[in-house]
Amino acid sequence: MNVDTGGRKPGGRPTREQAAAIDARILDGARAVFCRKGVANSGLEEIAAELGVSKHTLYRRYPNKAALLEAVVGRDVGRFRDALLSAAAGKEGEGALDALRRAAFRYVEIGSSRDYAAFYLSVSAEAAVSPVLRERLASWSRDALEPLVGLVSTAQAAGELRPGDPGSVCGILVDLLEGVNNRLRLGEDAVVEVPSLLRLFEERWAVFTTAFGNG
Repeated sequence: MNVDTGGRKPGGRPTREQAAAIDARILDGARAVFCRKGVANSGLEEIAAELGVSKHTLYRRYPNKAALLEAVVGRDVGRFRDALLSAAAGKEGEGALDALRRAAFRYVEIGSSRDYAAFYLSVSAEAAVSPVLRERLASWSRDALEPLVGLVSTAQAAGELRPGDPGSVCGILVDLLEGVNNRLRLGEDAVVEVPSLLRLFEERWAVFTTAFGNG
């Protein structure tokens, strides 16, 4: 990957927009390398070479691999949270459970993607033997799921879900949703069709609302 200097003179200081573009390319490329080779087998110098940037460019932004991985996952988590919250936003007068359902379906849409799964399953596999990475993965997961926990809490406050610890209830919902994701990720079809995704989701959503619904 060649980094476009955007017309600035060699050695000149990049503009804010140019720096942001370089950062985005680095994170995109690093994510791809981590996904393909695994975190443990990826070094910063190797990543810099594959991305077509100087070691100085990479080290100036990320002093070590942990910092680079943190930035890659942090961006993903932010996008994931935004996607859940955007899906939850509905029309005035709709119930809190409707908002939770939309966010839960968006969770499945994102999580069933093979690209998404390949990266996070790779990180999870290495976290199994790395206490430090395991701790970070747990923290990233809590941050990513915070919107769902909040929606569960709102639905409980509205009387649409039974009372209980919102985090625990959300955890059970996520377990059900991950069942859908696993089926779709391991399926033979290269592209997941919406009807199949929706059918599997609705089956799990019915189980969830039967267990925790208050209607």
